[in-house]
Amino acid sequence: MPIKKIVIPVAGLGTRFLPATKAIPKEMITLVDKPLIQYVVQEAVNAGFTDIILVTHSSKQAIENHFDHHFELETTLINKKKTALLETLRNIIPDTVNIISVRQPEPRGLGHAVLCAASVIGDEDFAVMLPDVILNSESTDLTNMVNAFHRSNQSQIMVEPVPESEVDKYGIADCMGKALNPGESRKMVGIIEKPSLDKAPSNLSVTGRYVLSNRIMKILETTPRGAGNEIQLTDAIAQLMQEQDIQAYCLEGKSFDCGDKMGYLKATVQFAMKHSEIGTDFTRWLKDLTK
Repeated sequence: MPIKKIVIPVAGLGTRFLPATKAIPKEMITLVDKPLIQYVVQEAVNAGFTDIILVTHSSKQAIENHFDHHFELETTLINKKKTALLETLRNIIPDTVNIISVRQPEPRGLGHAVLCAASVIGDEDFAVMLPDVILNSESTDLTNMVNAFHRSNQSQIMVEPVPESEVDKYGIADCMGKALNPGESRKMVGIIEKPSLDKAPSNLSVTGRYVLSNRIMKILETTPRGAGNEIQLTDAIAQLMQEQDIQAYCLEGKSFDCGDKMGYLKATVQFAMKHSEIGTDFTRWLKDLTK
């Protein structure tokens, strides 16, 4: 059965980007000319997902509004014959895609955010995307993960190598000590949340994309609070691993942690350099700046 539902948790308060996020959701911060959330949703749409489930918060109505029609604005653009801008607005998502919002009433962790979508997911397998992680526009990794899930009937967890000095910042996958080639899936035997270097089983960090067996929902119902006194998706995945084989999928493209200031700035430069309208001029300016 095709996987059509994907959960995107957007209830976080964006404290790493204060004061920018005091009045606007962090997911609405723009990367060149589109908000971060639009890149993530378009990635999901390109991978064939039709039901986008936003796990949200009362302060995040701007996200829902972004994917809704804006009658007054569209009418103004029609009257002013600004056809290109009108098409840009209308093509944010196809009409065949559903944006569904559910509330996370209190901040109890990523695992709890996923569990909040249980009533919409039902008994179907599903995917999860973290909106802070933006992949390069050419990436087909999410599609590849879905295909790997169907081939193997095993949950897929996206990973990528990080410097050993940074393993304590991420969930780290154990693939029996074996390296993964980009685009390859391999059996995981463990996952540890933010281990110290001496306890890290590898340098393969979990990278914000998951294609999961529905069984994870039942496990999350009884997952105790873990790191940060929150219900961690990592802990539920570790439990699922005791019941079912799970594979780590190695990122083939490039990821940017846009929840981090440095990651966001790196993404801004790279996306600007490849932008269809300003890419050439921006690249020329950047080269002049760095002479």
